[in-house]
Amino acid sequence: MSEELYAPARIRVLPSWLLGRAAAHGHRLVAQALAGEGVRMMHHAVLASVAELGPVSQADLARVLRVDPKDMVATLRELRRHGWVTSTPDPADRRKNAIAITPAGTGLLHRTERLGDQANARLTAALTPAERDQLTHLLGRILAHAAATEQPRRSQAGEGTGGA
Repeated sequence: MSEELYAPARIRVLPSWLLGRAAAHGHRLVAQALAGEGVRMMHHAVLASVAELGPVSQADLARVLRVDPKDMVATLRELRRHGWVTSTPDPADRRKNAIAITPAGTGLLHRTERLGDQANARLTAALTPAERDQLTHLLGRILAHAAATEQPRRSQAGEGTGGA
């Protein structure tokens, strides 16, 4: 048995352990795929969020992605430096900046989505298409239940979405 995957037999059957190992494997696959474009998972998550939400404030982005605001500042600085997003005064509130995706950012997002899809296909290669759909459905139910029953908590640095 691989040392990386070793755990006592009683632990190897726990859904929490299995989900954690599968998630770590999925994150590695996606991170490796995105690295080919010079992008981190957080870059992809921010680009996808800005594309979906439209021009959005930096604070709102940090909140919806559950990222520390200081980390969001650094991520947006990198995205602006590459020309993938813009930051302009928000017409509704001049004290805020509205983050928008650029055409170059949209092109990058399309490429990273394809890479993420390919990585997720590798992650679930052992499953049939019906099993993949079922897994996605069941995981969605677990997350929806957790969201409905957990107490709200403050975002912590390093926590957040990174999935593609």
